[in-house]
Amino acid sequence: MPEHSASSESFFEPEFFIPASEEHIKREKAKAKLLRDSQWWKNLRGTGLCHYCKKRFPPRELTMDHIVPVIRSGMSSKSNIVACCKTCNTQKKYLLPIEWQEYLALLQAPEKRN
Repeated sequence: MPEHSASSESFFEPEFFIPASEEHIKREKAKAKLLRDSQWWKNLRGTGLCHYCKKRFPPRELTMDHIVPVIRSGMSSKSNIVACCKTCNTQKKYLLPIEWQEYLALLQAPEKRN
């Protein structure tokens, strides 16, 4: 079972963001549920490849991640959803792609931290 771990820093906090409305979150979660049942999602997950770390996993171990998180006004659409491992999804939380890249860079170069 492939696994990778983060450094002692378990998360990266963006400085500021305004959460999406409760209505938006509820609507997009319902759309995500429908996508989870689709053949498109089954095919994507079936590749067994984590979008972020590029490691292989049994398909059932991959989770659905919104590239732009729903809490940050992201949509549940095929263009905003990827399959990723639980570790990456947990670490990414509600980060935007640019914030997630900054976090990954910190993990890969601990000597560059302030």
